[in-house]
Amino acid sequence: MILAGGLGTRMWPVAKTVPKTLLPVAGRPFADWQLDWLAGAGVTSVVYCVGYLGEQVREHVGDGSARGLDVHYVDEGRELRGTGGALRLAYDEGELHERFLVLYGDSWLQVDPAAVHTAAARSGLPALMTVYENNGQFDTSNVEYAEGRVVRYAKGLDPIPSQMRWIDYGLSVLERTLVADRIPGDTVADLSDLCHALAAEGALAGYLVTERFYEIGSPSGLAELEALLVTSG
Repeated sequence: MILAGGLGTRMWPVAKTVPKTLLPVAGRPFADWQLDWLAGAGVTSVVYCVGYLGEQVREHVGDGSARGLDVHYVDEGRELRGTGGALRLAYDEGELHERFLVLYGDSWLQVDPAAVHTAAARSGLPALMTVYENNGQFDTSNVEYAEGRVVRYAKGLDPIPSQMRWIDYGLSVLERTLVADRIPGDTVADLSDLCHALAAEGALAGYLVTERFYEIGSPSGLAELEALLVTSG
């Protein structure tokens, strides 16, 4: 599942007319980089949750066959439902697998999706969050992690507790039943609220990633990723 329906206001005015996931990075729409990474990692099925300017994503990506992918779409239209609400819509439209990966459409990650999916299955827990020991460096840390679990997940804390040295890396695994049972239909909901509750219940596994993340949700983030991709060729 690629969540790509938001307004991307931090990247306006350019993202006012081009969806954030299609912003040019090192000469290519970002979605091309992301889909090539997924296909190269062995992913075969992708569902885009789109909303704002979603028709542009559908037109550019198509059915994914050029990359050996099977791409479907769930469209929120003008009434954006948030990250959790988008997943609920995908559930209602029959697009969720029993266990699925969730990725943000503006994130460039350096991790093996297959390894993350396998770790989730082995954890015995209904959800898994990848985490990075950020120590407040690349964004505000929001995770306390210990012994393979996310002990606490919370955004917007001030001050940040000293134990909260990790950050949500941007790739999670959820069981379909969580969406069915915990996110009401036809509602606006944030996936972070579900993850917060699961961590408090001891039901959120953690997967430690050692390579930093990149994102194109801000001008500085896009510039950093562009420099990386140009340098790496």
